[in-house]
Amino acid sequence: MSDDRVLLSHGAGGKRSSELIESIFLKYFNDPVLLELNDMAVLDLPHGRVSMSTDTYVIDPLFFPGGDIGSLAVHGTVNDVAMAGAVPFAISAGFILEEGLPFEVLERIAASMAVAAVEAGVRIVTADTKVVPRGAVDKLFINTTGIGIIPRGVNVRGSLAEEGDRVLISGTIGDHGIAIASSRDGIAFETTVESDSAPLSGMINELISALGQDIHVLRDPTRGGLATVLCEIASQSTVGIRIEETSIPVRDAVKGACELLGYEPLYLANEGKLVAVAAPEAAERALEIMKLSKYGKDACIIGEITGENPGKVILKTAMGGSRLVDKLSGEMLPRIC
Repeated sequence: MSDDRVLLSHGAGGKRSSELIESIFLKYFNDPVLLELNDMAVLDLPHGRVSMSTDTYVIDPLFFPGGDIGSLAVHGTVNDVAMAGAVPFAISAGFILEEGLPFEVLERIAASMAVAAVEAGVRIVTADTKVVPRGAVDKLFINTTGIGIIPRGVNVRGSLAEEGDRVLISGTIGDHGIAIASSRDGIAFETTVESDSAPLSGMINELISALGQDIHVLRDPTRGGLATVLCEIASQSTVGIRIEETSIPVRDAVKGACELLGYEPLYLANEGKLVAVAAPEAAERALEIMKLSKYGKDACIIGEITGENPGKVILKTAMGGSRLVDKLSGEMLPRIC
């Protein structure tokens, strides 16, 4: 391509569209089904139930410590599908490009998506590109849909938490939110906080394979953070949840940033962490499995499911008191994913 930036004609469906697809996307997305260049993907599915999820990524900035919009789109989609206990295997990718976007930026993002897909074990099997005039979109948005197969006998849902179950988190909270806030606002901390963006399907597969129906709930605490996800589980299962503030892992750098910026770690977004609700007899084993993963070395048991205060989450504070934890009200940090 003679130009070095996206033009409106690259989204017109003609020669320039073909050049864009061939010079950037097909260089990195080379699944045989995608290379057929149909308007759909025809897949032979293994027998079983299907988990499917769709999301749109509008994060600002496009590149941030620990990741970028491309890897985030793959990780977020894979994780959403896997939270049903499914094994993700294919995703779609739709790109909305602003006229004037440098090809260098687009290629860097496509390459990042390809690497993330390989690590996550998924295929990018169908894609679409649209170009809009300058100012109609902020540089680049990505829409994805993911699909995975739920193994026979697996039943993981937000409504299945039971009294006595233990609540686990796979690692430190708030990393992604602070990474984006500091990158966006140009704030430098003594220790760089990187996003936790990561694929969790491998960890989930190990949990399901080892513990099966003893894993009752899996959720990823993205927008709204840990607090919001726990409130949703309490409401869906009509149970109470009691958590210990001193058991919730938060990096010192994130704590310091929250104090400086006025944020609450419980409400900050995470993109590479999961919440698991497990039967009490399986909780320690679940913790061991999480810690064996490179994305779960800081995993902790942070609380339990109770029969008291159905639909509510109660936090036992470090000072020994208790307070009600509610869902995030409003938007703490917009365009986080």
